[in-house]
Amino acid sequence: MEAQRVVDVRLLGHTDYHGTELLMRELQQQRLLGEIPDTILFCSHTEIVTIGPAARRDKIVVPADYPTTDVDRGGGITWHGPGQLVVYPIVKWDLEGEANVKHITSKLEQWAISALAVLGIEAGIDERMQGVWVQGVKIGSVGLAFKKWISRHGFTINFATPKGRVETLDGCGLSAGTTSSLDRLGFEISPDEITDALLFSMQDSLNRVNAKS
Repeated sequence: MEAQRVVDVRLLGHTDYHGTELLMRELQQQRLLGEIPDTILFCSHTEIVTIGPAARRDKIVVPADYPTTDVDRGGGITWHGPGQLVVYPIVKWDLEGEANVKHITSKLEQWAISALAVLGIEAGIDERMQGVWVQGVKIGSVGLAFKKWISRHGFTINFATPKGRVETLDGCGLSAGTTSSLDRLGFEISPDEITDALLFSMQDSLNRVNAKS
């Protein structure tokens, strides 16, 4: 099996969540049939809160002034909106170190952590919940859905979200205010800088190479 794999990177810009979710399903099926290579989408969305199975099971209540939609990825609730970069890997996970969901989730977390390190931001993980944490607050979520080990959904990095929106939400097992954004911690970072850092870190973190590089 090859040590590295070529990836098609698609920079979608600002997209509608529901349209992007349909695109993910189409791409997942195409990847399953071998019609496309591993593909990673970078985008942002208009405000919406996605509610995963864990949040529905735990009866997490989202305030009425947030638009919501149910999703089939792992995890609880995830806020999407302005000031957040979203990364969706439509990837066949069968390389070394990708033996199970925990390993794959950890790989994505470490990719985000490595990219933030390029930007001079010290990030890490926290035993309270999977995701990416900086200075004791959660600034990124991870949640995946699989079909024959090809993933949909992905992870987020909050860099300049509207004040009081993501902070107001209760996560699964996390109180309101635990999730925040990098700008609230004093880091002024653009989405292009984060994207560039992720692409720079991708080869070492994922053993995958941007087809356009």
